Amino acid sequence: MVSPASKDTTEDLQKAAGASEGQAPGERELLPAGQAQVHSEMAKYHPPQRPGDMVMIQSEHTGAVDVLSADLESTDLLGDHRKVSPPLMAPPCIWTFAKVKEFKSKLGKEKNSRLVVKRGEVVTIRVPTHPEGKRVCWEFATDDYDIGFGVYFDWTPVTSTDITVQVSDSSEDEDDEEEEEEELEEPVPLGDVERGSRSSLRGRYGEVMPVYRRDSHRDVQAGSHDYPGEGIYLLKFDNSYSLLRNKTLYFHIYYTS
Repeated sequence: MVSPASKDTTEDLQKAAGASEGQAPGERELLPAGQAQVHSEMAKYHPPQRPGDMVMIQSEHTGAVDVLSADLESTDLLGDHRKVSPPLMAPPCIWTFAKVKEFKSKLGKEKNSRLVVKRGEVVTIRVPTHPEGKRVCWEFATDDYDIGFGVYFDWTPVTSTDITVQVSDSSEDEDDEEEEEEELEEPVPLGDVERGSRSSLRGRYGEVMPVYRRDSHRDVQAGSHDYPGEGIYLLKFDNSYSLLRNKTLYFHIYYTS
């Protein structure tokens, strides 16, 4: 099927071609070279007016006409794709409970449930979505002092369900954020952990909850989030604001169906 716009374009090309053939060679030279080139280009190319229109381009050498589909919502004629922001995330469910000593005593005996977040460090626990699960859950507490905590979601195919831990210091995070900001159309203003706008990860990943300082030394911090799709949760434990103190972290991360 051919859209009305493409029929009009075809008729215009035929009229332009007929007018060119009807002119004598001497009459063509009456136009200045620059103006003649503009008229030639206008006859060959008609820009689309709306998504779904057809673009017809005629070759100068062979005279062949190529018909292109112009999807203006996703690409332009130069092949540059528009940047798509991550979709908005549903808010998590969060709560606290007071049995901090019992919680830390139980997890202190389990393997891979306790780690030390050193001063100036950010620990990221990567939790892939599980094919048998529907939501991710977390619980954590610390010894003596608070810690920053936030959750993001990476829309990436899951190749393994293993939970991994990544440790980086604040200077490395700042370098990564500068590289990410260059890829964003509008820079995200940086703040601090207490204001919950510390990093530009929100421009690259889906933001479930921003990084805030949590009183995890007083109450067990807990929460859950329904899977938005396939991907990897990034649970960030941020101690970059502390210049003197390491933080001992007790955590339990699991999925439910």
